[in-house]
Amino acid sequence: MNDIIAYFSTIPSSHRSLILIGGITIFWLIENAFPLFQMHYKKWHHAGINIFFTVTTIIVNFVLAFILIKTAAWTTENHFGILQWLPEMPLWIYAIIGLLLLDLIGAYLAHFVQHKVKFLWRFHLIHHTDTWVDTTSANRHHPGESVIRFLFTTLGVLIVGSPMWMVFLYQSLSVITSQFNHANISLPKKLDTALSYVIVSPNMHKVHHHYMLPYTDSNYGNIFSIWDRLFSTFTTLPKEQIIYGVDTHPEPEEHNKLKNLLQIPFQKSRSAKNS
Repeated sequence: MNDIIAYFSTIPSSHRSLILIGGITIFWLIENAFPLFQMHYKKWHHAGINIFFTVTTIIVNFVLAFILIKTAAWTTENHFGILQWLPEMPLWIYAIIGLLLLDLIGAYLAHFVQHKVKFLWRFHLIHHTDTWVDTTSANRHHPGESVIRFLFTTLGVLIVGSPMWMVFLYQSLSVITSQFNHANISLPKKLDTALSYVIVSPNMHKVHHHYMLPYTDSNYGNIFSIWDRLFSTFTTLPKEQIIYGVDTHPEPEEHNKLKNLLQIPFQKSRSAKNS
């Protein structure tokens, strides 16, 4: 455990980039070999749009990173936050509690709020417009949403009182898990179901990308599935019935053109047509 802490305390940016690029590459190859859906689309064009948003997400987080680092340092120096108030315990238990709480506040809560607050939904909507969900879809976030997510992450670090090594560990796990559960891969149903009791599995997350309510407003989890089960936001839908996208933006010129995707948060709001 001490080795893990030492590594993530000083993890080089090159290693974090390798995790991101390596994950996309591995799941890209797997989904080509064992696809969940036989999707007929311009895969490289689709990937280009999503990689653009991945790059903007990286830029936003890089520019604002000093805020996160300062916040994590302040919590540990001033013994502020849930983890700082816990009694002494084995490091591995401390790490699990911290990762769970970061996932709850910085990811699940952030995701839930973005679906419920109309202004925030305008930015998150871009993620849901994807009609060909694959591993590159994991970081399909409007730059505005990247800022919103960063603020929730910082709030999570403040409330949890997590040291920076734990933040880097969580973000690394988040990258891989998101690429995994967005990937167009086919797992045996029993394996996917078993995984969904612990982490967000591919079939579980694909339900969230169904184009109609109430499925869009379900399965908000990022890494751990416990929060959806605990807060009754977990639901299932046979994969044969899943249709990707969002019913407010069904046309290709709306969801498959980079210029329009960037403009969507500033366009007239639309109400869901189906429920």
